[in-house]
Formats: sequence, structure tokens, C-alpha cells
Amino acid sequence: MRKLACPLLVVWLAGAAGSAFGASDAEQRSVHPAAAAAEHPSVAAEHGEEQGSPSLFSGDLGNAFWTLLTFLLVVFVLGKYAWKPILGALQKREEFIHRSLAEAKRDRQEAEVRLREYSEQLHRARDEATAIVEEGRRDAEIVRRQIHEEARTEADAMIARARREIGLARDTAVKELYDRVADMATEVAGRIIRKQLSPAEHRRLAEESIEELSRVSADGRKTVG
Repeated sequence: MRKLACPLLVVWLAGAAGSAFGASDAEQRSVHPAAAAAEHPSVAAEHGEEQGSPSLFSGDLGNAFWTLLTFLLVVFVLGKYAWKPILGALQKREEFIHRSLAEAKRDRQEAEVRLREYSEQLHRARDEATAIVEEGRRDAEIVRRQIHEEARTEADAMIARARREIGLARDTAVKELYDRVADMATEVAGRIIRKQLSPAEHRRLAEESIEELSRVSADGRKTVG
């Protein structure tokens, strides 16, 4: 600001001096024609006719000179002290805008890349979750089938074992029954052989043998059941 204020002050002083010089020159010119007209009326008349006709260069040359000089000084001062800072500021502003646009473009590209990566990761996570769920369902179905097969196999084994045990118990009971019947028959035969029985005793002995056989048969059925 101080560097720019000094040239502007010079320009202002030059303009003020030019205006003052132009005003004094105009006064002198206005006085000189009046004196010349008093001394030479014929010449004044000719000059009056010339002044009455308009001309492009009929203005004040002093004012024009100082105006041009002031304009040139202003242009010089602005070009030396103002335009360079202004152009520098504009250039810096343009560079800042370009950097901002480049950074915004780079940030947008990075955001698009990250968004694409996140989308791919999300799709992969969904696919993995779906695969895990499907695998869990398959494993659960396999486990269910295994449990069902094991339960059926165990039930079949239990049934077969129970049948074997029942068969063994039945065979044992029948064998015991046969053994008792054989023992009773042997005992009855021995009694018959040892003594001669009367018809009544023979009937009673037969009834006792039948009752004993019925009781043994009932015990055998209970044992099998």
C-alpha cells in the first residue's frame, strides 16, 4: 500500500499541476486576444471569424497535454504497482481453483473407488453368509439323518436283543417244563412200579399229576411273558 500510495500521490500532483497550468494558460489566451483586438481591430475581426468556426484541435492544448500525461502516469503506475499484484492475485486464485478442482476430482475418484470396494466387500459378505447358511442347513440335515439312522439302528438292535432274550427265556422255560414233566413221569412210574395201586388211588395219582403239570405249565408261561 505504501509503494502504491507514493506513485498515486505523484499522479495526483501532476494532475493538479496540469489543471492549474491549463487554467493559467487559458486566462492568458483570453487576455491576449482582448489586447490584440484593441490594438488591431481588423486582425481581431479575422480572428473572430476563425474562432467562430469549430475545429477538432480548437481545444486547450495545455489541458490536453496534462490530461494525456496524467493518463500515461496512471497507466504506468498501475502497470508497475497495481496490475502485477492484481494479476498475481488472479493467477494465485486461478491456481487455487485448479488445485481445488483437481483435489475434488481426486477425492471423488477415491470415493468412487472406496464405494466400489465397499460394494464388492458387501456382496462377498452376503455370498459368504448365504454359503454359511446353506452349509449349516446341509450339516443339520446330515446330522438329522444320522440321528434318525442311529436311532433306528439302535431300536432295531434293541428289538432284536429283546427277541433273542425272549427266545432264550422261552427255550429255558420249555426245557424246565420238559424236565419237570419227565421227573414227574419218572416219579409216577416209580410209584406204580413200587406198589400195586387200586383204581381209586390210580385215579387220584393221575389227577395230582395233571394238576402238577398244569401248575408247571402256568409257571412256564409267566416266565416267558
